[in-house]
Formats: sequence, C-alpha cells, structure tokens
Amino acid sequence: MMGSLVDLILDRQFMLAVFAAVAVAATIIAVALPTMSRSELQGRMKAVAIERDKIRARERARLAKSMGSSKGGGATASLRGNSPKQYMLDVVDRLDLRKVLMDEATVNKLRMAGFRGQSPIIGFLFARFILPFVFGLFGVIYFFGLGVGSQQPGMKVSFVIGCVIVGLYAPNFYINNLTQKRQQSVRRAWPDALDLLLICVESGMSIEPAFKRVADEIGTQSIPLAEELTLTVAELSFLQERRQAFENLGARTGLDGVKAVTTALIQAEKYGTPLGQTLRVLAQENRDMRMAEAEKKAAALPPKLTVPMIVFFLPVLFAVIMGPAMIQIFKLDK
Repeated sequence: MMGSLVDLILDRQFMLAVFAAVAVAATIIAVALPTMSRSELQGRMKAVAIERDKIRARERARLAKSMGSSKGGGATASLRGNSPKQYMLDVVDRLDLRKVLMDEATVNKLRMAGFRGQSPIIGFLFARFILPFVFGLFGVIYFFGLGVGSQQPGMKVSFVIGCVIVGLYAPNFYINNLTQKRQQSVRRAWPDALDLLLICVESGMSIEPAFKRVADEIGTQSIPLAEELTLTVAELSFLQERRQAFENLGARTGLDGVKAVTTALIQAEKYGTPLGQTLRVLAQENRDMRMAEAEKKAAALPPKLTVPMIVFFLPVLFAVIMGPAMIQIFKLDK
C-alpha cells in the first residue's frame, strides 16, 4: 500500500489533478467566504467587556487589600474570562515553559496582536512547545516514510531539522502577521478617529465620554481601534494614574502616531493645556503619513510588476506578434 501511495504522489497527472482540485476549491472559498463571514465587532466588543471586568475586579481587589478589607476575595472570585484548556496548562506548568519561552516582550507582542489575559499566553507557549514535534513528525513521515526528495540520508535529516525549526517559529510568525494586520487597520482609521475626537472635545465632552463615543463610531471602520479605545476608557475609570492608561494605549498599538497623541493627552492632563489645536495638528500629520505611505506603495509598484510582465505578458505578446509570421513560414515550407 505504501508503494502505491508513493506512485500516486510521483504521478504527474494525479498531482496535476490534485492541484487543480485545490485551486478550484480555494477559488470557491475565496468567492463565498466574504458573503458568509459575520461581523467581528460584536465578538471583539464582548472580549473588551470581559477585559473591562477583569480590570475592575483587579482594581477592586487591590483597593480592598490596601484597606485591609475582606472584599478582595469576592472581587477576584467574580472575575470572568475564558480559562485555558487544562491539558495545556498542565504541560506549561510541569515543564515550566514560562521561564524558558516567555518574557515581557512576548507578553507585549501578544497584546499588540489583540490577545490579552492568561489563556492566550498558555496557548502560545503550548503551541511553541508542541509544533516542533508535529512538524518534525511530518518531516520524518514525508521524507523518510514516503521517500520524497533526495535519496541521501544527510539531506533528509537536514529537511527534517528545517521542519522542526519552522514549527518552533511558526507561532511567532502568526503573531507578527496578526500584529501587522492590526496595526495597519489602526493606522488607516486613526486620523479619522482623531477628527471625531477633536469634534467631541471641542463640543465640551471630557476625554472618557469622547473616547467612548469615538469607539462606538469608528467600529465600522476599524474593529481593533474601537477595541483599544474602549479598553482605554475602562483603564481611565479604574487605574490609579490616568497617565498609565494613555501609555498602555500607545504600547498596545505600537504606532508612533498613537504614541504622539497619547503624549499630548498626558501633557494636557498634567499641565491643563488645551487639546483642540493639538489634536487638529496631529490629525493632519497622521493623515499626511497615511498619504505618504500610499504614495510609497504606488511608487514601488512598477519594479514589482517587472518580473510578472517579463514572465507572463512578454511571451504572450511575442506569440501574438510572431504567430502569424511563423504560420506563413510553415506554410511556405510545405
């Protein structure tokens, strides 16, 4: 049976049929998925509500502990949230993966990707531990069991080691990809959010209702930005220092434009300076940065199109131009 499976894998017609079926399935999924996908706003806002409850419970527990009251235990007991799977937690605790694979930078990366709490950390550590074994087992089966690729054992061992390395860094690649997508969404919607924030501030709103209103309005354009602003509202209500809430917003997004605005908000809170003109200038600067980024991508488009044009367009162009002449030459030879 193993020999017949290998023969099927090495059969060009069979593999061509498989690739064609996969391409057709991918096309159907790509066309149908946008019509079946639901809005993520409700789910993300529910996650934000859970995080807000965590902040409230943590601050109540801290306040109760500092006052010597016995209410801290009740506040902690009312904490809601998704607990990690027990088997993941057991593996992480028994192998002490927190000290080996996790540091403060890892926690910050998970927050920037939109993952908060202990459950994502446990899942990330478990994935970093188990995926090298999964990828390594796949490499052993594929290269040694099926005999695909080079026949030299040294090359097969190298391929298996490469699979293990890919499995080790696959969670990091996934988190970095999510972070980039999240930052791109926030970067595109941030100037519009600043305009809305400016309107709210100049109408007489304080910063908490202004942030809440902007979060409600900007959710249709950028769900991550609405989530971050809602969390900032919760932290402004429960943290001891409002400056920490603004700094957390800049750290969670990791964008220079957001950090500049949070710095302006901190200075306004400290010195009582007006926010209207500052927000107007920062909104224009962020809009100019967004336009400059679009122009940069547009300027980089011609070099990127050079190789596809050479590979795909030029052969077709030569065939169209030289085809009639070649047909006439073949007719004359006959």
